[in-house]
Amino acid sequence: MENNTLNIVFCELSEREKSYLSDSPLSSHHVKYFTDELNAIDPSSFKDCEVLSIFIYSKVDASVLEKMPQLRLIATRSTGFDHIDLKVCRQRGIGVCNVPYYGENTVAEHTFGLILALSRNIHKAYLRTIRGDFSLQGLTGFDLYGKVIGVIGAGHIGLHVIRIARGFGMKAVAFDIHKHHILAEVLDFEYLDLDELLRISDIITLHAPYNRHTHHMINREILQKVKQGTIFINTSRGGLVDTDALVWALDKGILSGAGLDVMEGEELIKEEKQLLSKKYPVNKLKILLSSHILLNRENVVITPHIAFDSREALNRILDTTVDNIMAFHKGQPTNMIENQEIHG
Repeated sequence: MENNTLNIVFCELSEREKSYLSDSPLSSHHVKYFTDELNAIDPSSFKDCEVLSIFIYSKVDASVLEKMPQLRLIATRSTGFDHIDLKVCRQRGIGVCNVPYYGENTVAEHTFGLILALSRNIHKAYLRTIRGDFSLQGLTGFDLYGKVIGVIGAGHIGLHVIRIARGFGMKAVAFDIHKHHILAEVLDFEYLDLDELLRISDIITLHAPYNRHTHHMINREILQKVKQGTIFINTSRGGLVDTDALVWALDKGILSGAGLDVMEGEELIKEEKQLLSKKYPVNKLKILLSSHILLNRENVVITPHIAFDSREALNRILDTTVDNIMAFHKGQPTNMIENQEIHG
């Protein structure tokens, strides 16, 4: 690119993030900051936009891109990019970059937060004690020591989960298309085929990317192969899991519990006050209903997509995003989607 001043738009920013960015190299460019999602902002704000930075709740498709004739780069502040229509971006010559690494340990720590909440009934105990009830009935948990954790998607986050699991004295097994045998030896875990992992794991945790190939990779057929009484954890993407199948597996006792930081159709839950004024497809409303069923179960712990949300990880996300934009400005783009080998 020519060495000129960029018109940059950031969406979905908190006040803290705005303050953090105000001292970054971007201050020499024309930058607009919005707290709202892209789709809730007046389109006229984007007519001169050359660089757009968004988070996962801003959906970028052809109709959105039509309103941005000057757009050259989308810098998503996330690892996943299923909220962006990459095909249309390629047709328009718009580059897309992401933040491939920022919170491997952060998400892994949250994964174990969900595991511990379920294994020791911490969430149930808390709700009971704030009501003044200190009885122990129904709160007996189980040790993680000696249990088998099955990691589906042994990429950067999955490997951190394995590292933490080994610290608890757990046996770790993993399923991934891409195998790192040296790391398996160093971290002392074993790669298995998916069916064997499902058969022997006491806890299954999901760390795979979401795309058209992995949509509903956890479905009724897969869950039928799971060891009875297994705990299931998802801190990746909601669309990886068929919500109806998950409810079924919990009802059948195949799963004894689930810890979910992400849910299929979570954007509908955020927008449910608008349901009466919008026309949603029946299948999406079914997902919303299933999600509400999960919200009311004692053996399900749900957090609102915050596995990434630590101060340190947020700063790393912003730092990488700034670096991505500045590298693009210098004609040396980094972390471009088409250059990445995408896996768990």
